[in-house]
Amino acid sequence: MGRPRRIVLKMSGEALASSASDETIDSETVERLAGEIAEALGVLDLELAVMVGGGNIWRGTTGAGAGMDRATSDTMGMLGTVINALALQDALEHHGQATRVLSAVHMAEVAEPYIRRRAIRHLEKGRVVIFAAGMGNPYFTTDTSAALRAAEIEAELLCKGTHGGVDGVYSADPKVDTGAVRYEEVSFMDVVSNDLRVMDLTAITFCKDNNLPILVFDLMSPGNLLLALGGERIGTLVR
Repeated sequence: MGRPRRIVLKMSGEALASSASDETIDSETVERLAGEIAEALGVLDLELAVMVGGGNIWRGTTGAGAGMDRATSDTMGMLGTVINALALQDALEHHGQATRVLSAVHMAEVAEPYIRRRAIRHLEKGRVVIFAAGMGNPYFTTDTSAALRAAEIEAELLCKGTHGGVDGVYSADPKVDTGAVRYEEVSFMDVVSNDLRVMDLTAITFCKDNNLPILVFDLMSPGNLLLALGGERIGTLVR
């Protein structure tokens, strides 16, 4: 696979928090990630969109498990992603990177509405597009939303940045099984048949059906983001 030009980066909400504190959004962590994104765009011929999760603020499945209506709980999670998107936008602009937040839930005072052609136009003008509020529907994860948006804007690669210290796709959970082997490349079919838990099954199936490769890598190690966006052999490629 050659170096892709249009990429969607999926990062979890937890990536914006700090394991060293109880802050929901850690400013130093967000600034570092924003700096790495701005640096990558400064040296690479690249168009980048980001789908950010909301798990550091609220998880829909958590509320549903406690007896809350699932649709309501998921909507709360979507609003959490908007908060994260605004924090990332602010940090990127501190680094001089033009950025637009496009929300799937209409809130004109704080973000533009998601319109496919508008998103593509922003990318063509060199702006980072941050997708907020998932796809605007309950029962879907931001993994699935990232896959959908990537297909819609005709991205060539979906980068899944992990935050838990796992640097790719393994044959088993490396935190439990010391004999787990990391794959450099794995097929969609193997991910599904071996239940490798790269992303949720809906997202994996969608990417397979739309020939959208996924690069799974450790987002939190300094320098990894530049390598991933630059097409270097890092993490695990799923295709």
